[in-house]
Amino acid sequence: MTSATKLITIPNSSLGFLDELKKHNEREWFNARKSEFLEAQGLIENFATQMLAKLNMHDVIETASGKKSLYRQYRDIRFAKDKTPFKTYWGGSFKRAGKSRRGGYYYHFEKGNSFVAGAFWGPSAADLKLIREDIDFDAKPLRTIISSTSFIENFGGLQGEQLKTSPKGFESNHPEIDLLRYKQFLLIRRFSDQELLSDDFALLVDESFREMRPFFDYMSSVLTADGNGL
Repeated sequence: MTSATKLITIPNSSLGFLDELKKHNEREWFNARKSEFLEAQGLIENFATQMLAKLNMHDVIETASGKKSLYRQYRDIRFAKDKTPFKTYWGGSFKRAGKSRRGGYYYHFEKGNSFVAGAFWGPSAADLKLIREDIDFDAKPLRTIISSTSFIENFGGLQGEQLKTSPKGFESNHPEIDLLRYKQFLLIRRFSDQELLSDDFALLVDESFREMRPFFDYMSSVLTADGNGL
């Protein structure tokens, strides 16, 4: 994709379908408008294909296509209190290729609630242990990344659930306790509806994904190094 290539945008029609779906979140209504849904979804798939092409210019992505990145619109309601059958947003993710590349890219498009994210949503106990041990040993590399001007401008700061108390094996007065308490590590950039529908929205998304790389590279190093730190 060259700089001369016209950017694909998020069409208002695809968002408009979601507005109607929120009002009529029922299988009968949805099935009667299946062709309209497929057309709206296809336009989002085109945007996702563009995102994937841009991602592959600065990362290596395992996800095969924009279409395969998009989540199914049907909700899993087996254990949910909310029994509405359909998601009312367009969402999906891109998986980084290879065991040494940790982290993943996520997108969520919806009027009034659009964002992209890079996430370690539910680290295993073993991964959390490695991360905390690294922070305990030397928190400077992580602090340098999350305190940079570009990081703050894009994501506001590191986000995610935190323990209310200190994790096992660490004192509450540990100098890095604010980082050690994290149970999740999330980078989230939110967009206004004006940005979502703008001609250069694809560039804003790609800028955010690029800015996630230093954090992903740090985490990949921590979580894939051997016992000798290699």
